[in-house]
Amino acid sequence: MSPHLLVTGGAGFIGSNFVHHVIAHTDARVTVLDKLTYAGSAANLDGLPEDRVRLVEGDIADAALVEELVAPLTEEGDAIVHYAAESHNDNSLSDPSPFLHTNITGTFTLLEAARRHGTRLHHVSTDEVYGDLELDDPERFTEHTPYNPSSPYSATKAGSDLLVRAWVRSFGVRATLSNCSNNYGPRQHVEKFIPRQITNLIDGVRPRLYGAGLNVRDWIHADDHSSAVLTILERGELGRTYLIGADGEKNNLEVVRLILQLMGHDPDDFEHVDDRPGHDLRYAIDPTTLREELGWAPAHRDFEAGLAATIDWYRENEAWWRGQKAATEAKYRAAGQ
Repeated sequence: MSPHLLVTGGAGFIGSNFVHHVIAHTDARVTVLDKLTYAGSAANLDGLPEDRVRLVEGDIADAALVEELVAPLTEEGDAIVHYAAESHNDNSLSDPSPFLHTNITGTFTLLEAARRHGTRLHHVSTDEVYGDLELDDPERFTEHTPYNPSSPYSATKAGSDLLVRAWVRSFGVRATLSNCSNNYGPRQHVEKFIPRQITNLIDGVRPRLYGAGLNVRDWIHADDHSSAVLTILERGELGRTYLIGADGEKNNLEVVRLILQLMGHDPDDFEHVDDRPGHDLRYAIDPTTLREELGWAPAHRDFEAGLAATIDWYRENEAWWRGQKAATEAKYRAAGQ
């Protein structure tokens, strides 16, 4: 029988890209567990075969529901792939409570189910748990970088990582972890940096740039993130943490100027807005272990080409994002951004 994956948060941006990748590259069946908050949508799974993909609406902190979905994962190759998370820094600054509920209590609930049933689990996390680096620091984050989170979001993700590590050591849960750099690509909510700039320009609004725009992010296409997670799931060593990155460091100013250029505008036609509190300076991932030990490599090495394709997707799928846009911009205006 083909493997059966329970993908939490599989109707969100990164999770749904993973589900599409799994269906395209394996014979696995997928059950998606998603709360379908503002950041998740059943539409993200449109076009996938109904005999291989099932969507269950629910909360990963609902122990009875999680038990019901994990119990059948008994065959070789079956696994939980845990993407579900509250993930937007700005939202965590205005109300941290949902981040504690989902990222901490939800992860605990999944770990307990995996513990009871001996189920393989892969936990998806972020490079933001490491805090930030100086702009001129020659180093990058590695699996051994100490945690130093800056926001309620990154702090709760750090906490969830530590829970997974503790359950591996104390209870023998069969788990791996990954920490990934910033993702871009189709189906990302318009509150996020790249989609916000693209959709503003589609609407004839100048892009907004936090502060001087010198903050550096290490960009990776969501499809490359998906292929890396699948590689870890298939070949990763239990108990290990793998860092996922594509050598894509660019500051926010460079990204905004490239979006403007690709969309036919003056590269300097943007507005500076107030920086957000605790804004990390630089993220940078060293994916050497993943590449050398597991043989993974990114397919989307050309950031400009990947960004151009992402712009095309938002132009061609306005119906997907239009309903989110007004409320998102109202929140940013209220924050002076």
